[in-house]
Amino acid sequence: MTTIETTAAAEPLYDLLVIGGGINGAGFARDAAGRGLSVALCEKDDLAQGTSSRSGKLVHGGLRYLEYYEFRLVREALRERSVLLKKAPHIIWPMRFVLPHSPEQRPAWLVRCGLFLYDHLGGRDDLLPGSRGLNLLRCPEGEPVKDDFPRGFEYADCWVDDARLVVLNALDAQRLGAVIHTRQACTSAIRHQDHWQVEMTNTDSGEITTIKARALINAAGPWVDKVLKGAFGEQGKDRVRLVKGSHIVLPKRYATANSYLLQNDDKRVIFVNPYEGDKLLVGTTDIVYEGEPDDVAIDDNEINYLLGVVNRYFKQPYDRDDILTSFSGIRPLFDDSRENPSAVTRDYVFDIQDDDGKAPLLSVFGGKITTYRKLAEHGLEKLQPWFPQMTASWNETAPLPGGDMPNADFEVFLDQLWEEYPWLEDATATRYARLYGTIAREILGNAGSYTDLGEHLGADLYAAEARYLVEQEWARRAEDILERRTKLYLVMSEAEVAAVEAWLMREYVDQSLARGVENVVG
Repeated sequence: MTTIETTAAAEPLYDLLVIGGGINGAGFARDAAGRGLSVALCEKDDLAQGTSSRSGKLVHGGLRYLEYYEFRLVREALRERSVLLKKAPHIIWPMRFVLPHSPEQRPAWLVRCGLFLYDHLGGRDDLLPGSRGLNLLRCPEGEPVKDDFPRGFEYADCWVDDARLVVLNALDAQRLGAVIHTRQACTSAIRHQDHWQVEMTNTDSGEITTIKARALINAAGPWVDKVLKGAFGEQGKDRVRLVKGSHIVLPKRYATANSYLLQNDDKRVIFVNPYEGDKLLVGTTDIVYEGEPDDVAIDDNEINYLLGVVNRYFKQPYDRDDILTSFSGIRPLFDDSRENPSAVTRDYVFDIQDDDGKAPLLSVFGGKITTYRKLAEHGLEKLQPWFPQMTASWNETAPLPGGDMPNADFEVFLDQLWEEYPWLEDATATRYARLYGTIAREILGNAGSYTDLGEHLGADLYAAEARYLVEQEWARRAEDILERRTKLYLVMSEAEVAAVEAWLMREYVDQSLARGVENVVG
């Protein structure tokens, strides 16, 4: 556990303040705290509320990046895919991707060469099988695909619950001594010789808190340039390029567990992935975005684009009435001046400013979920000269919270959970195991029935789970619980969502004065 100093004015003095509670910020906080630094993190909204909960939810090497010669990035991502799969087997698991061959876009030999390179670029291991060719007319994987596409290929990558990945990193950072401030925006930062003085503004109450830090990391994602211009008063050209990616959710109409990678006639590819059991997650688009990141939303052209690609390949057509929900996110890519947004590098870039030896500011541009851990390692290496006491990299094999399962085997753990709580319905036990891993035991405790879990709030959400999410995982609103900590909004009615909000108000806001809890719910 690290020690947080205080100044004469009783302001806490940290070694490091991380701005941004997405995957990069949470990854920095966890890594730095584990190296012995005192760390604080501030996020203007909820953890993962921006890009990090609106991704394609894949831990992957990035097969299509090979076409843009991003070999270093793909190699690093493929290696990290195996690392993360072992660290968090509850929220990350293997998937098989079927690529129906469309010769108009890419010749078969080129696809096969790309898959061979993909199989070997990161080094072979036993966790994921290699690629193979398919006759889609004669195998189960071809069930949903039109007969117009008789040939296909299959390869492996991994699924991830992106928002949970952020929260688990923040949880472990806190365990290691970091202080996590949600709904606290960095609104002012003044550099002194050996520290920064930072004002954080509560985005619900407007209350201002001042802290000090010897170094700052700007990991605000799509807001990185806005933070530089707002809190730091910088001028000049933006260095991050905002690219909008949108997804739609459709009902799943095929039996296999496969994902599908569909080539479009513009040579882009679209993922169609099984989602929350009986649904499909379809995306993504790639559109240069010039609006406010907080206002991003899917538009009609994107809907038509995604439906058009799916209907080109799948036997059973979909239309707008089939769309269950949608979401859009902003990829904060480093602006490398390429005109095609799909060709803009997904690699990460650092900029470090120390104003001739004063307290440093490290800004992060770009990055992707799969490589967040290496991004944090490389970023902290940049700060090593200011923190000679910082210990070496440590977290490659350390499991994330809930991932401490025997041999990182999720199925063995799930069987254990069923044995310990035989009264749980299969779907509920699986959901708890997937979301929380071994932390599920902390939520379930000594419960011997659903009644012991407290008030029923809708679907299979009970007060015990909701209370854990508020008191341990920084959830403050119904959407925090239902959209980012769980995906129960997909199966809950408006009345049930309102019941969750009412429970939060009753249990926390209405009792806040008596319990000494302020601003627990915005």
